[in-house]
Amino acid sequence: MDQSRFSTDDKLAEKMYEPKDYQSNSTLNKGLAITHEQVSDAYMEGSIDAVIENAQGTGEDAQIPREGFEQ
Repeated sequence: MDQSRFSTDDKLAEKMYEPKDYQSNSTLNKGLAITHEQVSDAYMEGSIDAVIENAQGTGEDAQIPREGFEQ
């Protein structure tokens, strides 16, 4: 196996979310930031359907947007 590729893959695998990722120009960092936000929202809501129940006291449910990157 090419050692330089292993080094790059290793760095990629070790990458973790950081709050500054939202302002990054890196696709990887932005992807981590968005994924972190989606997971956090779903975790806090306590369900896997990504719906916020009774959003802002209106009695209506709000969908958590699932947006991807434009290439």
